[in-house]
Amino acid sequence: MDQQSYHKALIAPLRQAMYNFSAPQVKRAMMHLLASDCRVHMPYPMGDMVGPEALYDLCYAPLFQALPDLERRDFIVMAGATEEGDSWVACCGHYLGTSIFPWLDIPATGQFTHMRFHEFYRLHENQVVEVQILWDIPEVMMQANAWPMAPALGWQGLVPGPASQDGLLVSPYDGPQAQASCNHIVQMLEHMTRHPSQGGPKVMQMERFWHPRMNWYGPAGIGTGRGFSGFRNWHQKPFLQAMPDRGQNSAGTASHFFADANYVAVTGWPNMRQTISQDGWMGIAPAGQVITMCSLDFWRIEAGLIRENWVLVDLLDVYRQLGVDVFARLRQFNQARVPGSVDFTLGDL
Repeated sequence: MDQQSYHKALIAPLRQAMYNFSAPQVKRAMMHLLASDCRVHMPYPMGDMVGPEALYDLCYAPLFQALPDLERRDFIVMAGATEEGDSWVACCGHYLGTSIFPWLDIPATGQFTHMRFHEFYRLHENQVVEVQILWDIPEVMMQANAWPMAPALGWQGLVPGPASQDGLLVSPYDGPQAQASCNHIVQMLEHMTRHPSQGGPKVMQMERFWHPRMNWYGPAGIGTGRGFSGFRNWHQKPFLQAMPDRGQNSAGTASHFFADANYVAVTGWPNMRQTISQDGWMGIAPAGQVITMCSLDFWRIEAGLIRENWVLVDLLDVYRQLGVDVFARLRQFNQARVPGSVDFTLGDL
């Protein structure tokens, strides 16, 4: 078995334990897989921590308490090595369950709840030594009608897995194909960052890199855009209008790419640095402030063009950097709602 396939196999017991979520099994699998000094990066408000016990106790245990029938569903599992020689396994999917108890002060609904995850695991000597995780927490707020910020421009809902239904990559690792996929994405991003600093939209040459029926699956708060027009109107134009120095100040950031067949992923914590100098993005006032962003992304290439792109950004951390406490607003916005658990017993017919 090649190294990348072996690394995916190492992650599999943890993923399986989270399918029918059992606290003892999940914690046992986590303690076995993650090094005791593993560096863990979580989205705001969880933040950074060290070791598998902290990851379980501070992050997964509260989520499992709020959704007692918690279930993990992966639709992308890929592996690869970065140019720097680091080996990663990247997973994309949803956590599902019934919202019975509040979580992070998000009121319980008694309803089906979903939350997209992008989870990256860096392995060394068959142990995970670094974890980078983004959970789409605003997505949970919106399902509870508890989102206290501006509405998204793009479509909001349960983001689908790959149209090709081949995201759980099990074939032997093909190095040349992976490199070709990675090159396509890196070249695309080089062209993408030329606009607006080096010209109008044409300098991006989107037709060269993207399928005309592309889907860009952004985080809750931004939403999904379909096709070139959906991508530009619901994400790119507001983003660049507010932060026209995108890609021009990379100090303190890094982007590490790896690929598996026709899938490509990028990691960096953070991997963007720019200034909110204008209005128009997510209802945020032009603060004139430099912010950093953590983004974990996946692309799927079909017939030489990008057909799908899954993007998660730690938007709650963006608000934090700007001095906006989304959770304080959430509590104020929902203060008239009765807190506590939802009685979800089976009643009489």
